[in-house]
Amino acid sequence: MLELSHVTKRYAGVAALENCDLSVASGETTVLIGPSGCGKSTILRLMIGLQLPDAGNIRFAGQPLEPAKLPALRQRMGYVLQDGGLFPHLSARDNTTLMAEHLGWSSQRIASRIEDLAELTHFPFDGLDRFPLQLSGGQQQRVSLMRALMLDPEVLLLDEPLGALDPMIRFELQNDLREIFSRLRKTVVMVTHDLGEAAFFGDTIVLLRDGRIVQKGTLREMLRTPADEFVTRFIQAQRAPLEAMEQQP
Repeated sequence: MLELSHVTKRYAGVAALENCDLSVASGETTVLIGPSGCGKSTILRLMIGLQLPDAGNIRFAGQPLEPAKLPALRQRMGYVLQDGGLFPHLSARDNTTLMAEHLGWSSQRIASRIEDLAELTHFPFDGLDRFPLQLSGGQQQRVSLMRALMLDPEVLLLDEPLGALDPMIRFELQNDLREIFSRLRKTVVMVTHDLGEAAFFGDTIVLLRDGRIVQKGTLREMLRTPADEFVTRFIQAQRAPLEAMEQQP
């Protein structure tokens, strides 16, 4: 569904990604993880065309991700930011329907889609006319997810969507998100800094360091056959998921 081939991206001469090759399987959840500044969020921004690579190629469903094609291709992708990225002057409903209205959807079609999405994301119907500042952090992220899903995209890109939430709300949203991913069977690329979260969501985990992919696979594979010493040290720095995996048969 998404493919990066020899992609390099630099900021002020410093490589955020260096000669990166990555294929994202259709219908699966791929989780990008690694230390701060390793290139995780850069990959998402390149995938949705917010930035262009300095070298290499990116393909979406076999099509080159070129500037002329970006407006149409972006409608086939949903994007969720860590802080939600909601417009504060718009209600939850208007944040969600912004692109559908821009594309000329009928009011009946929009209303039907909003109802389906609120049910899917467990967002309260009486909250649709509230503004972002009147919503909890968890509710804001549910609105962000509804907005990303509004056009029924083929791909969901999520940049640490749960990182700013407190543990209880995060736990609840983790379960809801995994249920949504399983139900919709969309292609998902998620960024997280939490290894346990990566194992919870990911069909495939991609571990990055200094703009390069160090290892790709499952957490169990990384535990049993680490590609190098960095993989072992990264996993050992997050003891909880390591111990949970070791206790499994």
